[in-house]
Amino acid sequence: MTCYDQVNEAADAIRARVTEIPRIAAVLGSGLGAFAASLGDAVSMPYDQLPHWPASRVVGHEGRLVVGAVRGRTIAALSGRCHAYEGHGLQKVTFAVRVLGLLGVKTVILTNAAGGVNTGFTQGALMVIDDHINLTGGNPLVGENDDRFGARFPDMTHVYSAALRAVADQAGAADGLTLPHGVYACLLGPSYETPAEIRYLRTIGVDAVGMSTVPEAIVARHMGMNVIGISCISNMAAGVLPQPLHHAEVLETTRRVRGQFIGLLEGIIGRI
Repeated sequence: MTCYDQVNEAADAIRARVTEIPRIAAVLGSGLGAFAASLGDAVSMPYDQLPHWPASRVVGHEGRLVVGAVRGRTIAALSGRCHAYEGHGLQKVTFAVRVLGLLGVKTVILTNAAGGVNTGFTQGALMVIDDHINLTGGNPLVGENDDRFGARFPDMTHVYSAALRAVADQAGAADGLTLPHGVYACLLGPSYETPAEIRYLRTIGVDAVGMSTVPEAIVARHMGMNVIGISCISNMAAGVLPQPLHHAEVLETTRRVRGQFIGLLEGIIGRI
């Protein structure tokens, strides 16, 4: 069975369980899954009930797809994602986004918890991703191209839609938030970066760093979806503050800003 066949089978399984196909989807990062619980008239599908769907075993990633309503829009929310550092290949890491594309999703909101490289950021800030740098050493499009997904050499000049970034600014302003913008770098993980690596990232123009989002953004653009990215600056990166990094800190910060995060996503979705 080809990758396309597996993706299509999973998309068919979702279609069979929902009454309306979502055109907007959100992928929820570490500790940010509470948004999925806020959806109205929701249909919840654990990942292990969907064909070929890879599971995430990371704390803070619940592992279910929820289709429900936000401000009159039907959306799909992925509460948790799998990561390359868990041992998955990048085709598995991006499987869910492929399914969303075949399902009929046109706009995907990619969220993550990230380390703040820009020393002007504060812990808990919500950063709009303007661009990214892929430092994973891999690309989910490597291998034979299936034209049913998209063209062999997709353009990456505008990965993150300028129009959607403006929508995010409007939604933030409506909630009294001035959202910082920046460049997100994706590294393989799972170890956090060293202070020297963070100095290097700052030198090449990185504002926030994490271990997700970029492969999904590449695949979404390959399939012609519009992309917006939001990073929750859950901790300051290594060397910025005189303290070690802990995943518990990430989860505590995302818990603290949960209300702002949900409000921002609702505001974006209501304006799309």
